[in-house]
Amino acid sequence: MNNRNKRSDPDSQLYSAILKLQTVEECYDFFTDLCTFSELKAMEQRFELAKLLNDGLIYNDILEKTGASSATISRVNRSLNYGMGAYRIIFDRMKEEEQKAAEGAAGVSAYEALAACYDELTYDIRYENADLF
Repeated sequence: MNNRNKRSDPDSQLYSAILKLQTVEECYDFFTDLCTFSELKAMEQRFELAKLLNDGLIYNDILEKTGASSATISRVNRSLNYGMGAYRIIFDRMKEEEQKAAEGAAGVSAYEALAACYDELTYDIRYENADLF
């Protein structure tokens, strides 16, 4: 178990309050009220670094892309790989949402689309041995 935050309180009402937020805008407004500009930018950067590391980018590419220090990248990498697992939970859920959105955008599966095309192309074909089907 990661115990680097010995003084934080997992039972704090803060975490329950965050779960009450319903939109990205509400979340942004809350964190803007709660944090200084520097704190918010640092959290945004760390999340971006974790996403890039999770996507398989290497330190040098991340350094070049974000301008983050190697110490910060290393710290985020340590949390990503040896922390509480929250980054992985979030990234897995984000991936699931992206997949659902892509499926919803398509409207039907590839099989359903193919079956519909087949049915449309063959609706008037009479099979000689129809009793075999």
